[in-house]
Amino acid sequence: MDSFDRPNYSKKNIKFDENVSRWTRFKYKYLTLFALKKFFWALFRYALLVGISYVILFPYYSKISTSLMSGEDFVDITVKLVPKYPTLDTYKMILNETSFWQATLNTGLVSLFCGVVQMLMCSLVGYGFSKFNFKGKSLLFLFVIITLVIPHKTMQSTMRFFFQDFKIWGIPLGINLLNPESNSVIASNWPIAMLSFGAIGYRNGLYIFMMRQFYKGVPDELEEAAYVDGAGTMRTFWRIIIPMSVPMMVTIFIFTFSWQWTDRFYTKMLYANSDYVFFNQILDEVQKTPTTLRWFNDYAQIANSYSLAIQNAVGILILIPLVIIFLFGQKKLVQGIERSGVTG
Repeated sequence: MDSFDRPNYSKKNIKFDENVSRWTRFKYKYLTLFALKKFFWALFRYALLVGISYVILFPYYSKISTSLMSGEDFVDITVKLVPKYPTLDTYKMILNETSFWQATLNTGLVSLFCGVVQMLMCSLVGYGFSKFNFKGKSLLFLFVIITLVIPHKTMQSTMRFFFQDFKIWGIPLGINLLNPESNSVIASNWPIAMLSFGAIGYRNGLYIFMMRQFYKGVPDELEEAAYVDGAGTMRTFWRIIIPMSVPMMVTIFIFTFSWQWTDRFYTKMLYANSDYVFFNQILDEVQKTPTTLRWFNDYAQIANSYSLAIQNAVGILILIPLVIIFLFGQKKLVQGIERSGVTG
C-alpha cells in the first residue's frame, strides 16, 4: 500500500499498481465524488426521460387499450389498463356500419390537394420574401406573422359570410353550378381551393415563415449564375431553388396533410350541409348508428364506456395513416426542420 498514490478524483481514468486490492480499486473507481456525481446525474436524466416518455405515450396506450376492451372488461372493476378479453368488434362495427371508408377517401383527397398546393404556394411566397425587395415588403410580412397570432375562431363568422355571399369588389362571383342564382360557394371545394392557392389556409403563415428562413440560407451566387446563363426568375426558381428545397417542402407537405387530415374547423364550416363526409362527422354517425354488437345490448349500463371505446377506436384508425406518412418522411422532416432555422 506504500506504493499506492491517492488518485486525482477529477480524472475519469485512474491507474493502479498491481498490488492494490480489488476493494480499493472499486472504492476509488465508483465511490469517489466524481463517480457519484456522474451516477446520480445519469440516474436523474434517465428518470426524467422515462417520466416524459410516460406522459407522452400513456394517452396513446390508453386509447389502444380502451378500444380493444369488450363488454366484460367494462363491467369488470379489476380491469384498468389491460383488457382481459380483448376484441376487435368495435373496429369492425366502425368499418362496416359507418361511412368511414367514404370519409377516408374524401378527407384524403382534400388533404392531398391542400398539401401539394399549399406546399408550392408557400414556397413561392417564402422565396419572394427572402430574395426580393419591393415596396410594402415589411408590412406584408407583418400581416403574415399576424396570421400566426390571431386565432382562426375569431375569423369564423367573417369567413363564412364572405364565402356565403362571394363577391370581389362588390361584383357577385358565385360559382355554385347546382344553383347559379346563388352567390354562395359553401358546401363545395371552392373555398378550400381559394385558400390554398392564395397561401392563406390553415397555418400557411408558419409555412411561409419557414420557407423564408430556409431560402435566406441559399447563396445568392447560385441565382446570379443562373441569370448569367439566361434563366429568368421563374425558371431559376423551378430548376435551381426547388430541387434544393425538397426536404423543407416535404416538411411543409407533412404538416399540411396532417393538420388538414384532422381538421374540424374548416370542414365543419365550409362543408356544412354538403354531401361530403369527413372524419369529424364519423363520430356523430357511430353514436347514432344501431350497433349489432351483442355485448352492448347485454350491458346497456356501460353506454358511456362504450362511447369512449368508439371515440378511441376512431382516433386510432384516423392516426394510422399519419404514422405511416411520418415513418416514410421522417428523414426529410428532420432535415427540413434543421435547415429552416426554426427551433423550439
